[in-house]
Amino acid sequence: MSKQEPMVRLEDTTVQDNTMQNKTVPSQQVQQLHYRIDTENCLSHTWYKPVFSVIGSNQHNGERFFNEIRKPQGRSRWDLMKWLGTRKSYTWNVDTQKESSEFYAAKRVLPQNRPDADEHDWQIWFVSHATVLVQIGPYNFLTDPVWADYVSPKHGRGPKRVIPAGIALEQLPEIHAVLLSHNHYDHMDLASLRWLHNKFAMPIYTGLGNACYLPKEFHVIEMDWWQSALFKNLKIIYTPAQHGSGRGLRDQNIALWGGFSVVSQHGHFFFAGDTGYSPHFKEIQKRLGSPRIALLPIGAYEPRALMKYMHMNPQDAFQAHLDLQAKRSLAIHYRTFQLTDEAREQPEQDLQKAMKNSSKMVNPFYCIREGRKLVV
Repeated sequence: MSKQEPMVRLEDTTVQDNTMQNKTVPSQQVQQLHYRIDTENCLSHTWYKPVFSVIGSNQHNGERFFNEIRKPQGRSRWDLMKWLGTRKSYTWNVDTQKESSEFYAAKRVLPQNRPDADEHDWQIWFVSHATVLVQIGPYNFLTDPVWADYVSPKHGRGPKRVIPAGIALEQLPEIHAVLLSHNHYDHMDLASLRWLHNKFAMPIYTGLGNACYLPKEFHVIEMDWWQSALFKNLKIIYTPAQHGSGRGLRDQNIALWGGFSVVSQHGHFFFAGDTGYSPHFKEIQKRLGSPRIALLPIGAYEPRALMKYMHMNPQDAFQAHLDLQAKRSLAIHYRTFQLTDEAREQPEQDLQKAMKNSSKMVNPFYCIREGRKLVV
């Protein structure tokens, strides 16, 4: 492994493609592009309980899916509801107008279609939250695409976006597939999926049961943990995660949650989805080898007693990075929506501390800003 390196979080030339000229998007064009869109009304999901058959899954008890490690006794669902009902939801104090103005004024490289790119040529673009554009040679994947302003069943309610997505929908290259980890509102965004379907009609890979929440015209491929599907020369594998699912009061853990590995002859990239820390990271490394890059969530972890089982904190994410023996990792699931109580910059700061306090020689764990990319 290489000597411990600091996190990269800004315009470092080592993570940009210098063969392309930086472009500033004119202000009049910004108004025509969709860096954020209205949330689609899906209030019916709050009372929906899908009914479908699950055959042969080791993670299903006949009624609901479950994690490999059961939730420890202690904090109850009532404790979570009490916290949700009494917490202060907006404590980040972000000047969203100032951040948006600075974002639109910045020079950025835009992703391109690359039909002739070699499959060894990988580019990873951080869009925002858990949305990442992964370019493996000529193929373009999107993880958990969310361009919505609010991650909730109704526009104007719930956690609000504080910074535009790093790439406008119209600036995307052709999307060949979407990797949809699970159905929580900050990961399954119907408005964004509908826009993408109307433009690209791409397949959506996801866990068992999630098609019930999506329009019938979508091309959805459901998978159990460790199931795989071939895509061109690549293999898409749905991997375990320690989390849960549900979009309402009656459908908790009815559909499956997970992450993804996309395996090629030049390595594999790993997307953890949303997860707490558990031994599944070591199992993924044992089965698939060390990822060429791992996308690991570092946010939404306070109060710790309530969040620990379902959300990693930066120390956990750093341990997952080590367990996977990832050649490099990219931080996701922070900065965009205030879901929990930690400060906006705290995940980066805590990750920096975790890396600094490590006695091991480690590969890099990057934090980059929205719209920036890594060449891996």
